[in-house]
Parts: sequence; C-alpha cells; structure tokens
Amino acid sequence: MGSATSTNIKLKLAFFIFIVCWGSAFSQGNAKFRVMLDPGHGGEDPGASYNGVKEKDVVLSVALKIGKILEKQDVQTGYTRKTDVFIPLDERCSIANKANANLFVSIHCNAEPKKSATGAETWVMGPAKNASHLEVAKRENSVISYESDKTKYEGFDPNKPETFIGLMMQHEQSAFQSIHLAKMVQDRLVGDLKRKDRGVKQGPFLVLHRTAMPSILIELGFLSYVQEGQYLDSEAGQDEMAESIAKAILAYRQEYFVPGDVDYVAPLAKDEPKVKAPKGEAPKGQIYKVQIAASGRDLDLVPSNFKGLSEITKEKGKSIIKYYYGNTSDKDQANALLAEAKAKGFPEAFIVVFKDGRRI
Repeated sequence: MGSATSTNIKLKLAFFIFIVCWGSAFSQGNAKFRVMLDPGHGGEDPGASYNGVKEKDVVLSVALKIGKILEKQDVQTGYTRKTDVFIPLDERCSIANKANANLFVSIHCNAEPKKSATGAETWVMGPAKNASHLEVAKRENSVISYESDKTKYEGFDPNKPETFIGLMMQHEQSAFQSIHLAKMVQDRLVGDLKRKDRGVKQGPFLVLHRTAMPSILIELGFLSYVQEGQYLDSEAGQDEMAESIAKAILAYRQEYFVPGDVDYVAPLAKDEPKVKAPKGEAPKGQIYKVQIAASGRDLDLVPSNFKGLSEITKEKGKSIIKYYYGNTSDKDQANALLAEAKAKGFPEAFIVVFKDGRRI
C-alpha cells in the first residue's frame, strides 16, 4: 500500500473512531446481527485458476465455513450463492439489500502474472490510488463479461471522481464502518495466521458499489503462487481463514451492533407456495417504497436534496437514516417509481416492502 493511501485510510479510521466515541452506534433495526456472505465468481465464471485450483471453489468453501461459525454465535447468515452457480454482480448487491444485512462480505482469491506475490489484503469501495489497485478491481469486475446485459452498469466509471462523490454522500457512515471492519479482518488474517500483510486498500469494485450497508472485499491470497495456492485449497487453510474472518465479524458485532426489533424473514424456497394477490396489487396491508439512499446525514425532505424527486420519506436508525421515494400498494407502480429514481441519478435504488408499517 502506498503511503498516501495508508495515510488517507488512517485519517478516515480516526474520524470514524471519533464518531463512535461520541456514542454513535450502528444499527439497521434488525433484532439480530445479519451478515451476507458473497463467494465470488461461480458457474461458468471460475475466477482465477492455477495448478488445478479454481477461485470459485476455494471462496465458496471458505464462505460456508464462515457461515457455520457465525450461525453458532447467533448471527443470521445469508449467502449470495451456496452452490456452484453464476450470480451477476448487481444481483449480489440486491440480495444483500433485500435481506437488510448489517454487513456484506465478498470473498475472493488473488492472482498475478509473475506468480511470485503472496499475502492477504482487504478492500473497501473507493477510487483506485494507483495502477496496481485498479488492476485488481478490473480483474474482479471482469465478471460482467459473463453477463448478457451490461448496460445496467452504465454510469459507473472508476476514472470519474463524481462516481465516488455521490457514493460517499449517500453512504458516508457505511464507508467509515467498512474501513474499520476491513482493518479488523486484515489484523486477524495477519496476526492469527502470520500471513503477509498487503494492507487495507481502496478500489472501484462493482460488487461493493450498490450495497446499502458496510461492505468489504477480501482477497484471501494468491492462487498464482504455488505454495500459497496449496494453502488456500487445503482443508486446514480454509478452516483457519474462516475462523479468523468470523472472529473479526463477531468482534465488529460486539462493538457496534445495537439490536432493533425487525425479525428475520427467510425467503421462500423454490418449491414453497406463495400467496397470490390480484395482478399488480400487493397483499393486504403491504406497500412498496423505493429506497434511494442511506446516510448519516439528516436531510430536509425537499426535492432539491434528492435530485428533484418529491414524496420522500425517511426512516431513522441509531446512526443511519434511510430515504425512500414513493408509497404504493401497486407493484407495477413501484417498478415505475424505481425506474424514475434510477433515471434521476440513484442507480443503487431498490424496492422495499412494508407490511403494517414495518419493513419486511
């Protein structure tokens, strides 16, 4: 990590700790701490592949191991995938947002042409500080080459400052918490396992761009280096890494999570019957809103603060305020509101369902 990047992250972390010391604790209203684990790649996208070891297999195994540890500690754990399937980048974000997760943890393996690099590194969303940082992000973002619709990522340009200015304004509190979580994970991987420390870094990762909660991306190590690839592919190595990452997540929960009163609603299984409502109409007592932002700032609900959108409401948490556009019981109308919000400059917007006044 360059000295400028290191200084920048340390300043942000110091500022976040200052906020916490003044009593600002993070909670999204969940009754229990909720984590979304994201094993990178999958299906037709193998990720990095060296010496017969595929990234998609390693990260899935590690994610499932992390989940088992967390579940034993009363953490509600979700996965963007639990099998060898391909999930588009934007859908991974959507899964986490719809689950109202407290954390999003994306898990990957590194690689480089010279095949001599080693060590673990942890990333948060932000502009690349140098060419090497940008190359890592480009490699992980190359997943979109397997997707049929690439137009949905238009407007995301890692070379344009406005891409990150808007992100920081809408998710400033999450950004500080992401940096702190990344440091906790990195400290565990280095301190517990004596891995080479490649640091906490910033990069323009599409999979982190549209999440509405603190989010990090972990590069477990380099598959391109034979000895490290063997460690990453071993049962013992995966157990060790999962244990260290889980410990960091649990430490984060202990320090910052304040329980709310929103219970977890598990998604229906594919073969489980769904309650049908008349076409376009939500079930009785259920309404739709479009979440357009989540921020530590308490903004006035005037159109000028939301790129011209009116009919804005907000939901205050302990330190995060969520802003919603519209209020309708008609699903078709909700989709129209979502399209309008995205057209106005909120590409990460998504539909949220409320029943009897409570988010579900």
